[in-house]
Amino acid sequence: MLDLKQSIPNFKTAILSLDQIKAKKILIDLSDSFPINQVIDKLIVTVLEQIGEGWEQGNIALSQVYMSGRICKELVDTFLLPSKQGRKHKPKIALAVLEDYHLLGKRIVHCVLRASGYDPIDYGHGISVDELLKQTQKEKIEILLISTLMLRSALLVKKVKEELSKAKFSTKIVVGGAPFLFDDQLWREVGADAMGRSAFEAVEIIKRLEGGLK
Repeated sequence: MLDLKQSIPNFKTAILSLDQIKAKKILIDLSDSFPINQVIDKLIVTVLEQIGEGWEQGNIALSQVYMSGRICKELVDTFLLPSKQGRKHKPKIALAVLEDYHLLGKRIVHCVLRASGYDPIDYGHGISVDELLKQTQKEKIEILLISTLMLRSALLVKKVKEELSKAKFSTKIVVGGAPFLFDDQLWREVGADAMGRSAFEAVEIIKRLEGGLK
């Protein structure tokens, strides 16, 4: 039987080399022995986290981070059922990077949410407060995940929460990113409903919030 842990270096090399064919073959081979959700969890997410650490240490180019996330997202979408079957009763979820341009964390969360049976809307990165409010209200989002890299952007979450409340929207806000990790009380100060330290913690938070929406 193939070993998930032993496959990590080969998959990482394939992703960084932009060899999507090889990366897909590794996933196909592993999916014969393991549930695809486990493969995504232990292989794809692990590799994306390693690539993110490599970028932070200056060993991997930002372009490689971007392309790695894009390839992995396409692979996840390929291996997960594209239909809405089994997802129609899930809450409307969206995620965005508020004003900042650090994509990796959001990509990992998006992959994990898809693997967990959710179908989140991706509002992208560098989105302004006004645009985020517009999209959230238009789509009637029930749970909004906001990622930030800089403190200035993190503090803007308070405005998002206040404006949604004024508009009578009960959207739950989940935050994540460096500022909230450095100050574990900041999420409360900006009015968020929860803070996730990792992609998997975000899934558990959503499940908890989902219960309160019913």
